[in-house]
Amino acid sequence: MVLRFGIMGTANIARKAVIPAIKNSEHAKVVSVASGSGRAEAFAEEMGIERFHDSYEAMLDDDSIDAVYIPLPNTLHKKWTIEAARKGKHVLCEKPAAITVEDAMEMVQACEDHGVTFMEAFMYQFHPQHDVVRDVIASGEIGDVKHMRSTFSFFLGDRPENIRLNRELGGGSIWDVGCYCIHSSRNILGNEPTKVYVEGNVPAEIGVDLSAMGILTFANGVTASFDCSFERQMSNTYEILGTKGSIKVPHAYRPDAPGASGIVQVINSEGEVREETVDGEQYTLMVDHFAHCIATGKTPSYSGEATVNNLKAIEACYRSLDNNSPIEMT
Repeated sequence: MVLRFGIMGTANIARKAVIPAIKNSEHAKVVSVASGSGRAEAFAEEMGIERFHDSYEAMLDDDSIDAVYIPLPNTLHKKWTIEAARKGKHVLCEKPAAITVEDAMEMVQACEDHGVTFMEAFMYQFHPQHDVVRDVIASGEIGDVKHMRSTFSFFLGDRPENIRLNRELGGGSIWDVGCYCIHSSRNILGNEPTKVYVEGNVPAEIGVDLSAMGILTFANGVTASFDCSFERQMSNTYEILGTKGSIKVPHAYRPDAPGASGIVQVINSEGEVREETVDGEQYTLMVDHFAHCIATGKTPSYSGEATVNNLKAIEACYRSLDNNSPIEMT
């Protein structure tokens, strides 16, 4: 079975990453693209897509597609996920899936009710470098894990028209890149935070966080710190600190970026470094997993429940930032 995708929108992430990944997959193909801004025909021609629609509704009525990829602004994810589910289309939705826990729960429930598969497109987690990290932790080589620290930043510059700076569209550094740090902390440590505390730079004239840093505390006493920013050069790393050593992943979230690759560095208590290079096309691996789950009827390894739990942590981080105080999670 080859999964036939419709692309909802003409966002850069679709052009540069997800459409090429679908084309690179043996288990999926791009059949159509839709846009409400009149750009669908030109985009289809540019990307070599055979069909186009000038409305999202028209594409959802197209029987030639099985699934949709939704790279629309964050605040539009809920509406079009639910509409796609009602039309019997599987949904691969760009992160963050929603900007409230309640919205995410409604999206997941709608997909369950209509018998379609839903998955949030946190592509980084499908890169095999993270499996190497888990294996090292499980082996006991770095001892007991005590702390994880992560960072994801890039320089956005003075671009007031960018949707990342639009509060009404779910803008902010935590929503855009900090969500990866929060996700990987939960994902790699295999636990949920019980308390979070976050500070950040939220200029009143902009209304969204340009930078933020926080700490998550887990029930077992392990902690995780993160920082994210639109105000610094590109950085996307995480480190796992144990009682006998540490693990560093220098290109944790974008090993596909120019000049980057999958690298895992294990540092022992003497400071000696063992480095392993790990290959993998994370976007294609994500598409392949999504297509495999639909073909076999299996639940994605990254489930709707996991999406909701990640949003609970992000929401708590924003409450902490807004209130300038720690937030206890229940």
